[in-house]
Amino acid sequence: MTTVADIVRVLDRRFPHSLAEDWDVNGLSVGDPTATVETVLFAVDPTMVIVREAIDAGATMIVTHHPLMLRGVNAVATTSAHGAVVHAAISNGIALYNAHTNADNATGGVADALALAVGLSSTVPLVPNADDPTQGTGRVGLLAGPLSLGEFAERVAASLPRTAQGVRVAGDIDAMVTSVAVCGGSGDSFLEAARASGADVYLTGDLRHHPASSARELADLGNGKPYLVDVAHFSSEWSWLAAAADHVGDVASVVTIVSTTNTDPWTARYGA
Repeated sequence: MTTVADIVRVLDRRFPHSLAEDWDVNGLSVGDPTATVETVLFAVDPTMVIVREAIDAGATMIVTHHPLMLRGVNAVATTSAHGAVVHAAISNGIALYNAHTNADNATGGVADALALAVGLSSTVPLVPNADDPTQGTGRVGLLAGPLSLGEFAERVAASLPRTAQGVRVAGDIDAMVTSVAVCGGSGDSFLEAARASGADVYLTGDLRHHPASSARELADLGNGKPYLVDVAHFSSEWSWLAAAADHVGDVASVVTIVSTTNTDPWTARYGA
């Protein structure tokens, strides 16, 4: 018999809380640690559509990347988005667990999964952890052979879930690239780290106008690098789900399911 607490222990060992940022929230947010688990659903976001997917699949535990209640919450009434999820989960005997920045930074986590998905090898952390430099934020690695920036962007589009945003590129699409820095999620706070790494291109999500513009202006004062490839937050983190599910399935006697539901909030794009 496998319990919620058993799955929590497996995940906490794989993605230690010590690697999380101080502002972050990780771990079990809803559920009884002693409850039995036979099926676990893995998803990026703890939204109502994911709870419904778990119900339909007979899963009694959901593991997500994003926390349900990252900011302070003083009510969980069903009239709020968070409250509705909490009530639906409890009513259906479903536990909710998340691994966020600890999974971003850990070996075998979000950064490694994104790097692997787009074909990088010989990866090292973009920003090494102070206590363990083999782990940390983002990754920098090498492609098997040179690609044009446009070809690399096409690879990214083919390797990650399709979203309304698609894949945005800043730079000469005919320029050749061999080294790539990646960071899952919102990565514009690591633009300087990407530049300092010497990578030809930086792949991340949620690049905002002003940081991206400043980075490109600075790059143009030098050799034009790093070029920027921007994807939806959701798609940059989705590849981690299979790695986490495989690990849990290998260690614990449970069925693991990776959600293919697109929880990116944007559903259409016009005028591109």
